[in-house]
Amino acid sequence: MKTWMWAATAVLALGMAGAGYAQVSLDPSKPTAIASILTWSGDYQAKGFRDIEHIYKTNTVKRGPHVHPLPVAAKQIAPTFSYDGKTWTVDDYMKAYRVSGLLVLKDGKIVMEKYALGRKPTDRWTSFSVAKSVTSTLVGAAIQDGKIKSLNAPVTDYIPELKGSAYEGVTVRQMLMMSSGVKWNEDYVDPNSDVAKAGQSVTEPGVNPMVSYLRKLPRAHPPGTVWHYNTGETDLVGVLVSKATGEGLAQYASEKIWKPYGMEQDAVWMTDPGGQERGGCCISMTLRDYGRVGLFIAGGGVAQGKPIVPPWWVGDATKVEISNGQPPPAGYGYFWWIRPSGAYEAVGIFGQAITTFPKDHLIIVQNAAWPKPTGRELSAAYAAFVEGVRTAVK
Repeated sequence: MKTWMWAATAVLALGMAGAGYAQVSLDPSKPTAIASILTWSGDYQAKGFRDIEHIYKTNTVKRGPHVHPLPVAAKQIAPTFSYDGKTWTVDDYMKAYRVSGLLVLKDGKIVMEKYALGRKPTDRWTSFSVAKSVTSTLVGAAIQDGKIKSLNAPVTDYIPELKGSAYEGVTVRQMLMMSSGVKWNEDYVDPNSDVAKAGQSVTEPGVNPMVSYLRKLPRAHPPGTVWHYNTGETDLVGVLVSKATGEGLAQYASEKIWKPYGMEQDAVWMTDPGGQERGGCCISMTLRDYGRVGLFIAGGGVAQGKPIVPPWWVGDATKVEISNGQPPPAGYGYFWWIRPSGAYEAVGIFGQAITTFPKDHLIIVQNAAWPKPTGRELSAAYAAFVEGVRTAVK
């Protein structure tokens, strides 16, 4: 349990990457103020996370004509759990940690669904780094479609602008493992760090701004040897998918997930200054559609009986592919975090998560507006809540 809490803290701290950068304000007169998403607070924060498409430029991920059902189970749960020396109810937890939505699916059925902070079931909420796991899934779809030859294909086959850079010889798989070996500074409080400077504007016409920045970086390690969190690289994987498929990420996600699986509402995906959807950040969707993303992965990436990703994809993506400094059996897959508890997880700052326990057929979704992007106490509270849910569904 302590290991899981520590891992959650580490994940969320890393998930800050790129969250405040490379967005495009809809109001050109206020680009700096609006771009400071990390500093939003109170009611403005909750409203902003709910209405991101009215603040930043986005592209629409269109839903299809049918909706994947989420039946409500006859028996609903009301977990209580111990944390910080007291017993908590779900309502206590949501109020204390500014949680806007909680959804628990057991055997594909809703056993708990709650909303707060003025949010309704039809309201979307931004994902932050949960988007990385969706981008990974789109790589799998592109392999299934024959658009990406294999995980061992060089990234330069799809982003030729990277030829001659430190990305020469790096494979798609190594990118998904965050092990390219390219030097990258992910210090969020340093204005001169890579994460602060990357992708803010188009500096080379015709070249994606993140590609333009990353191809100038040196190599720190041989490819595939060292895990190093790099949100710029997850945006780069989004560029790779778009170049391989000839489609924007929003359009491809619509064709491969939203329409065939039956999401209930359109989603919106934030774009960078070059108009490219950000592979590492910020898809807005309803709480139930977060749950459907979890079900889609838990079901092997199959929609309406048709495999969207190769049969081996989900198993490989959601197992440890590389050590990320967490004690075994935890680690990192293909833009998924692997827990010692047997869960795999998509995580974003300010309290966004899709936590899946495959053996238990249990999916827990949280959307929140934590008062700060991350923190040990915030992560520990979520971990305690998760354990309370696991106990309640047994």
